[in-house]
Amino acid sequence: MIPLARPLVGDDECAAVERVLRSGKLVHGEECEAFETELAAYLGVPHVLVVSSGTAALHLSLLAMGIGPGDAVLVPDFTFPATANAVELVGARPVFVDVDASTYNVTPDGLAEAIARWDGPERLRAVMPVHEFGCPIDMAAVMDLAGRHGLVVVEDAACALGTRCAGGLAGTFGAAGCFSFHPRKSLTTGEGGAIAVRDPELVERLALLRNHGMRRGQLGMEFVLAGLNYRMTNFQAALGRVQMRRLDGWIAEREGLQARYRQALEGSCIALPARVDGHAWQTFMVVLPSAVDRGRVMSELKEAGIESNQGAQALHVQPHFLARYPDEARRLEGGAAGRLCRQGLALPLFPDMGGTAVESVSCALLRCVSA
Repeated sequence: MIPLARPLVGDDECAAVERVLRSGKLVHGEECEAFETELAAYLGVPHVLVVSSGTAALHLSLLAMGIGPGDAVLVPDFTFPATANAVELVGARPVFVDVDASTYNVTPDGLAEAIARWDGPERLRAVMPVHEFGCPIDMAAVMDLAGRHGLVVVEDAACALGTRCAGGLAGTFGAAGCFSFHPRKSLTTGEGGAIAVRDPELVERLALLRNHGMRRGQLGMEFVLAGLNYRMTNFQAALGRVQMRRLDGWIAEREGLQARYRQALEGSCIALPARVDGHAWQTFMVVLPSAVDRGRVMSELKEAGIESNQGAQALHVQPHFLARYPDEARRLEGGAAGRLCRQGLALPLFPDMGGTAVESVSCALLRCVSA
């Protein structure tokens, strides 16, 4: 079976994790602090906090910025639901914005239209652009738009560690940049995530919220606000620190693999993702013709020993959001997100899969589509 993704965990990672396990120092500690320092240096930001997941990073960022009931946040309609879930979990309202059909990202023009159109009772407070599958957004334009409308920017860079935008790395433009280290990501700690931040006051509040609202005082531990337990463990951080050494090489391999997919599939009826400079290619998702049954294709690929998957979700058609925001569903009907959700197909992509596997997947896919 050619899997959709496979985390690369070698002897060095195993040795680093074993070292921490044998030390007995398992909870958040020195390894996490070292990982934070190394991530901050890689991203070129003054502060990074590691947390238990990418979803935790989004949730903490919104909480720390005081976004909650009575607020609205612009989010892409095509994304993993964690983006909008985090908005709802702080009591705010997600406002869905359609995406570009070839990059799968929101655009500055699309965000501007959503801002101009918004007439809900909630106050627009923030925008959460997602660098979908590692594809960079024009963050300079997004930041300019947000500044003109007084909106906070929280970047969902869950898939985009190492993605390069004009002017910097993804996740370093907004007030907070949120990353995921799930096993399908380019760098993994099993589960885990991180928040890149520039404002020292925001860092302090995030750190409190991450760890029960607890800080050390003169008489011992003090609990100064209602916080959560979103800490990363030391052994996860040890794994991530070893993976960091290989990240740029893995991204380069992903770039080469997507180029081979592109060479094999170009000229067919299958729509390919846009080629954007700086893309980190966490996922390679194609779009099948409307007349092709994606379920049949996925089933036939599985029979051929190839795993595939739906790319991401159109939020407006998910049962939870459809029930809560039926007007949004009607407005977005016929948009790009719905088509991407129905016909998008994520193909296997991981650094050590090799060009032969890409050829096998491509040939099998072309046979399925032409059947």
